[in-house]
Amino acid sequence: MAVEDRRKRRSRKVLREAFLSLVLERGYASITVEDITERADLGRATFYTHYTDKSALLDQIVTDLIEEMQRRLEPLFEVSGQAFTGKAVLALFQHAAEERDAYRVVLRGEGDGRALRRFVEDRSAAAAKAFAERAAAQGAELRVAAEVLARAWVGELLITMSWWLESEPAMSAEEIAAQLLDLSLRGRFWASGFDGEPPAATARKSGA
Repeated sequence: MAVEDRRKRRSRKVLREAFLSLVLERGYASITVEDITERADLGRATFYTHYTDKSALLDQIVTDLIEEMQRRLEPLFEVSGQAFTGKAVLALFQHAAEERDAYRVVLRGEGDGRALRRFVEDRSAAAAKAFAERAAAQGAELRVAAEVLARAWVGELLITMSWWLESEPAMSAEEIAAQLLDLSLRGRFWASGFDGEPPAATARKSGA
């Protein structure tokens, strides 16, 4: 049984790697199950033992990413007296670096964007819950709806991550997480090099 389990894990791993490499080379729409099995050097019967079609394989990849990400983030999103620490962002970028090809396929919107939509919806729901719970734990009240706050954060994060993975800039996961933390804590006005409060905020306070 142990040998059989290892064989199954190996087959799924090889199929996953073949699928990701082909999608990155040719695009999801143009590849077939036969292409995947040929690249993996496995028979079609082996593929259908694990997946009904290439869509099911992509769905499983997204499921694996979400589950592993949640496993890593759950301890960091626990309700505590801490505000933003940047640890969750760092964990996300470290995971993306480890699963670079899978993230690139998802973030490119391969598979008619279904995988990306599922990924965004899952992360947005998790972030909205975390923001609301953190505010409640600290006796604060959200000034922006949790859903809006979460989607703005997730959108900003994933667009930055996509650029980081595709262009391979000379910036480590730690460096980019630190910059995103500064942006979250200090805002775009500060990040753009200005001091003091944004003009709009000053105008609101003065009633202008």
